[in-house]
Amino acid sequence: MSRPIPRTVAIAAAVALLTGLATPAHADPTSQRQRDFTAAAAEFEVPENILLGVSYLESRWDSNAGTPSTSAGYGPMHLTDLREAGVAGTHHDEGTEDPRGDDARPAPHPQAGPAAPPPTLQTVDEAAQLLRTDARTLRTDPAQNIRGGAALLAKYHAGTSDWYTAVARYSGSADQAAAQTFADEVFDTIRTGVTRTTDDGQQVTLSPTPDLTVPQHAETSPPNVECPRKVTCESVPAPYQQLPKDDYGNHDLANRPSSQKIDHIVIHDTEGYWANVLDLVQDPTYVSWHYSIRSADGLIAQHVPTKDVAWHAGNWYVNAKSIGIEHEGFAAKGTWYTEAMYRTSAKLVGYLARKYGIPLDRAHIIGHDNVPGTTPATIPGMHWDPGPYWDWAHYFDLMGAPLGGFGLPGSSLVTIDPDFAKNQPAFTGCGGPGTTCVPRGSEAVVLHSEPSGSSPLLVDVGLHPKGTASTMEVSDIGSRVATGQRYAVAEVRGDWTAIWYLGQKGWFHNPRNARVAKPAIGWVVTPKPGLATVPVYGRAYPEPEAYPANVTVQAITPLPYTLSAGQKYSSGGVVGSEYYWATTFDPANHVVVKGKLKYVQIQFGHRIAFVKADDVRIVPAF
Repeated sequence: MSRPIPRTVAIAAAVALLTGLATPAHADPTSQRQRDFTAAAAEFEVPENILLGVSYLESRWDSNAGTPSTSAGYGPMHLTDLREAGVAGTHHDEGTEDPRGDDARPAPHPQAGPAAPPPTLQTVDEAAQLLRTDARTLRTDPAQNIRGGAALLAKYHAGTSDWYTAVARYSGSADQAAAQTFADEVFDTIRTGVTRTTDDGQQVTLSPTPDLTVPQHAETSPPNVECPRKVTCESVPAPYQQLPKDDYGNHDLANRPSSQKIDHIVIHDTEGYWANVLDLVQDPTYVSWHYSIRSADGLIAQHVPTKDVAWHAGNWYVNAKSIGIEHEGFAAKGTWYTEAMYRTSAKLVGYLARKYGIPLDRAHIIGHDNVPGTTPATIPGMHWDPGPYWDWAHYFDLMGAPLGGFGLPGSSLVTIDPDFAKNQPAFTGCGGPGTTCVPRGSEAVVLHSEPSGSSPLLVDVGLHPKGTASTMEVSDIGSRVATGQRYAVAEVRGDWTAIWYLGQKGWFHNPRNARVAKPAIGWVVTPKPGLATVPVYGRAYPEPEAYPANVTVQAITPLPYTLSAGQKYSSGGVVGSEYYWATTFDPANHVVVKGKLKYVQIQFGHRIAFVKADDVRIVPAF
């Protein structure tokens, strides 16, 4: 069993520290959170490394400006308070997108409604009772929040023989295997140690304990799930079911990758709590995705085999060539995602990327907000999750594939890579249209029409067909780039850099002492000589001649943007043209149409897009 480090501060000293009486006047203010952990550990007789480890797996010791997590948790110890966090909407509130995104089929019409959130999301009440304080104090005061978490751990440890069991219980999971996965991650963190600066500038260190041991337990994931080892997965199958009027749901059978190569993994958030999510994916009249991941403990549920096509991304071409992963969360409310969920998700994506040969980069591991509309009419309704508070840089670090740039200074290609904690765009709309979002760390960098922070944002004629400028609404991605995405440099003026974006120059502040983009290496596309403009597409569909007689030809419809001569865009690689004809319940009638046309995937705006290979040159970026 584990050997926690001994207490280093007496209870009396801890109480004095909590009241501020024993804090030296010259104490470093950036180490206050470390002292809070030390004091709380001593006060409640919880090993300090246990307290630090649990907090890291919940929040990475961040305060998140007092905002709730995606599972209603507050503060460094993730004390949950559903009353205050409230209930968010569903994906229906995000846009009018047809998740299937196939012109050959009508949009699905779900029967399942939103489910009530779980009543267990109230650990703040339990902690408040133990400390004889109120829930608001525990939500808003990081030091008291840490005390509340320590008190809960001490209570969970009472009557048990080890701290591992207490940590597993702290996860809040009723699933024993998922609770064990959470505890394993905590103890792995304690074993290796970690040091970081929190979102509010606090320096916290968890020293390594390399000889720490944990109980051995058998892997409990069912044999029919496709999951990496050392995470807990369960099977919650989405129904493949025939419906009245020759309809069916809620996904399509296929034989990938033999029939079609899987090119992308799409990251979503659920816009609903766990029970709601499982109800929806089991509705045969609704839509589907391959996996869901729970916020509190990182539990993974697989719904659709990866060989089959789920209806999740609003673009049939992308659906047919991707795997969709939903994360319990609410982009619209500006909430944050737990470390437990980031870790199991990163392990799952790494496993799937290796299995299917998917590059670990932001051209292939994309958000739902990066999926293009299929036609001009569908662009305004496309979803925009997981939103600007998903930490792409940390996520890729966990996968062992850092996103930082590798180019030489002055490169004509850059990787967007701001400091997540310090980058705090002034978004609106987290509490409803026009409301001010709490200033928070973000992966998003906002673009301007001129090298000035007071200049208007760019125009996205697809998202705003009337030609009005984009806004700072959290849902408006029309003038915004995301961490890890690559763009061709159009111009540099002092501390401002312009990139090519939706046919325009988009300017962002990029000062030497606080870079938000780094030089990169790679390939860019530009129109071939003699072509004034090049059409841009949301799908890489085949030429009409490729379709057999019994399959309806799908239109190759340009998007309402202009890619002009002289402009350059980062290449995500050459792809073949394909269309998966799947309109009947019997998969024997399904056909994969493959054409001679070749396309190049490009980073055109916030979303990816496709251009015909015959229209462009692919050249190295210097």
